[in-house]
Amino acid sequence: MTNFLSFPRLFSILLWLAGGLVILFLIAPIVAIVPLSFNAEPFFTYPMPGLSLRWYREFFDSNVWQLALKNSIIVAVFATLLSTFLGTLAAIGLSRPSCPARATLTAILISPMIVPVIVSAVGIYYAFAAVGLLNSLTGLVLAHTAIGAPFVVITVTATLASFDHNLMRAASSLGAAPVEATLRIMLPIIAPGVASGALFAFVTSFDEVVIALFIAGSEERTLPRQMWSGVRETLSPTIAAVATLLILFSTLFLATIQWLQRRAERQKIAYRD
Repeated sequence: MTNFLSFPRLFSILLWLAGGLVILFLIAPIVAIVPLSFNAEPFFTYPMPGLSLRWYREFFDSNVWQLALKNSIIVAVFATLLSTFLGTLAAIGLSRPSCPARATLTAILISPMIVPVIVSAVGIYYAFAAVGLLNSLTGLVLAHTAIGAPFVVITVTATLASFDHNLMRAASSLGAAPVEATLRIMLPIIAPGVASGALFAFVTSFDEVVIALFIAGSEERTLPRQMWSGVRETLSPTIAAVATLLILFSTLFLATIQWLQRRAERQKIAYRD
């Protein structure tokens, strides 16, 4: 009996140990870059000779880095708004029982997530070159909308899977127009899914570099593209400082996603009760 009980406990310990090693393997490169952002010397060296906030100051004082940050925020915000609007409309349409060829339409809408980014970038480059959208923030916004909308479609579609369409029929029977019923009944219920999709679209746009390399000019450099150029041209701890700030941003993003998911679960439980 003792041996039988000890085996599950040993297995549990080994499982936790294996999980810890995997997590350590995944986060070790991220953790290693953070101290380098406080290095007093302009080199990536361990052990560090001293600590300094010099590279953070250089990031915030540099016109080049601030322009890249500004461009990234502008593009990500507008791409998120468009992705959220278009993706939510598409998901609502796909959720209707009368929607024809739902599987085919869904596959087409989420194809930007499946196709390699380099393939999308080449296609976008040739398409935008024909209409004069290269070297412009407008082109970047439209391109990032194309790769961000699928995330909204997926999250909103998943939320709508538990939505009771009888509520819409009841609202219609009481005289509510379709648009009014959607805005006052459906949207409040699926809001967590919409918000989650919007956050995914924002981060996808903010972190994207391949398409930016193809269609953006020198004045439209985004933060990831500027980091790419910095790695290739002048490797300095400023890049580590920017990476650390992005790590903090990603952590806040993941925490927000978890909060929205818990809120959605609570709403589902309350709705069932």
